[in-house]
Amino acid sequence: MFAYPVCRKIYPGLLFLSFLLLAAHPSLAQVGRPEGLYYKSWAVVIGIDDYLIAPKLTGAVADAKAVAQALRQQNFEEVVEVYNKDASYRGLHHILKDILPRKVGRHDRIVIFFAGHAGTSQDMRGKEIGYLVPWDAQIGNSAKAVSMDHLKEFSRRVMAKHILFVLDAGISGWDVTPPQQLSLEGRLSPEVETDKRAVQVLTAASKGEMVTRTGKPGLFVQEFLAGMKGAADVDQNGWVMGTELGAYITKKVQEETAGKQHPQFARLDGDGDTILIEGKPDLFRAKPLPKTPEERLAAAKEEYETAFAILQQQGPVEEVIERLNRATELNPSFGDAYVLKSFLFLDFLKDLNQALVAGEQGVKYGPNNPDAHYTLGLVFQRRGQFKEAEEALRQALAVKPNYTDVYLTLGDLYAEDLKDKDKSVEAYRKYIETGGTEYKAQAYLEKAGASPSAPKP
Repeated sequence: MFAYPVCRKIYPGLLFLSFLLLAAHPSLAQVGRPEGLYYKSWAVVIGIDDYLIAPKLTGAVADAKAVAQALRQQNFEEVVEVYNKDASYRGLHHILKDILPRKVGRHDRIVIFFAGHAGTSQDMRGKEIGYLVPWDAQIGNSAKAVSMDHLKEFSRRVMAKHILFVLDAGISGWDVTPPQQLSLEGRLSPEVETDKRAVQVLTAASKGEMVTRTGKPGLFVQEFLAGMKGAADVDQNGWVMGTELGAYITKKVQEETAGKQHPQFARLDGDGDTILIEGKPDLFRAKPLPKTPEERLAAAKEEYETAFAILQQQGPVEEVIERLNRATELNPSFGDAYVLKSFLFLDFLKDLNQALVAGEQGVKYGPNNPDAHYTLGLVFQRRGQFKEAEEALRQALAVKPNYTDVYLTLGDLYAEDLKDKDKSVEAYRKYIETGGTEYKAQAYLEKAGASPSAPKP
C-alpha cells in the first residue's frame, strides 16, 4: 500500500492520486477496438473505519484492502486505494467528477468499491435517495454525502464501457431500468455483446440491515472474493459476469445470515454486462441458460455435436474434451459424451486412468450403446486387464451381434494376449464373415489351417 502525502492546499491524498493517474487522455489514445475486452481496467477502492464525526467502524478498511488485492490479481492495471481521511467529501467528489472522467476511456471498465456507512434520505416527493457517508460527514446529513444520484451522474460523465459499483453497506434508493436477462452470455456473440454499455450496482445489504463483518474479511467480501475467483461461474464456462456475481453473492449471503442480510443488485444504465473474468470465446453461448431437463439434454447434445465436429476437423483435443465436459455437466447421464471422452484419453492423450473412468461412466449411462462396451474393452486391453477386456467386448457383441470391429479386437486379444488359438480363430472367422477385410485375420486363419468358412479345428 502506498503512503498518501497530505497536501492541505489541495485535498488530503489528492496529490498522490493526481500523480498516479497522470496520463494522456484515453479518449484520444483509444482508437479502434482493443485486442482484448478492454484497453484498461480501473478500480477505486474506498474503506473508512476512523470516521471524523460518524460512529467508527471495524473491518471496513481491511475489507477494502482485500478487494484491492483481488482486483490486482484479476489484472486491473490501475487500482487506487483511498482510506479513512483521504475519503473525505471533497476528495471523493474530486475523484468522481474530475480525475476519472478525464482519464478513463470508452473501452475501459471501472469497479468502484466502498466499505463504510450508508444512509437514505427522501426528496420532496417522498422518494428514497440512498447515499454513501464520506470520512468527514454525518450519517443523517445527506448534504455532505455521495448520493446514488451522484454515482449516476458520474456514470454519465465517464466514458467507460462497463461500470460496476460494489457497496459494502446497507443501502437502497435508486431508479433502475427494466430487469435484464440473468446474463448477456449467449445473446449474440462476444464481439457484439461485450461492447454493450453496462452500469451496475451491487450492495451488501438492503436499507436498514446490518452488514455482517464477522471474519476477516467480512461475509459480503468473502463471497465477493470467492465469486471473483470463479465460484460465481455456476455454469462453469469460464466467464464471470456482473449479473452472475450479483446472483451468486445474493444467494450465498442470504443463506449464511439465515435471511437477515439481503444484498441488492441492479442495473442503472445500458443493456450490457460487466465482465469480471473473460473465458474462451467459443464457450460464450449463443442461447440462454437451459433450465428444464429437456433444455439441458438438448444443450448437452449440441455440445457433443460441436465436440465431434471439432474432432473431425482435427481441432485441438483439449477443446473437444472441454466441450464433452460441458455436455456431461449439462446432463450427467449423457453416455455418448463419456464414450467419446474415453476414446480421446485412450488414443490421443494416453491417459489410461482417465480413459477408464470415462469408459465406465459410458457403460453406466449407455448400456445399450455397443461402442460404450467396445471402448471400455479397448481400455482394459491396453491396461493389461485381459479378462475384463474379454467381458466388455463380449457385452458389445451382446448388444450388436454383427459388430465387425469388435470381432477383430477379440481375435487380437485371444491371439496375442490370452493365447487361446481356438477362440482367436472363431473371432477372426466371424470378423471376415461380417465383412472384415483386414489381412492379418485372413493370414492368421491360413496359418492355423482354418479357412474363413471352415469349422473350428
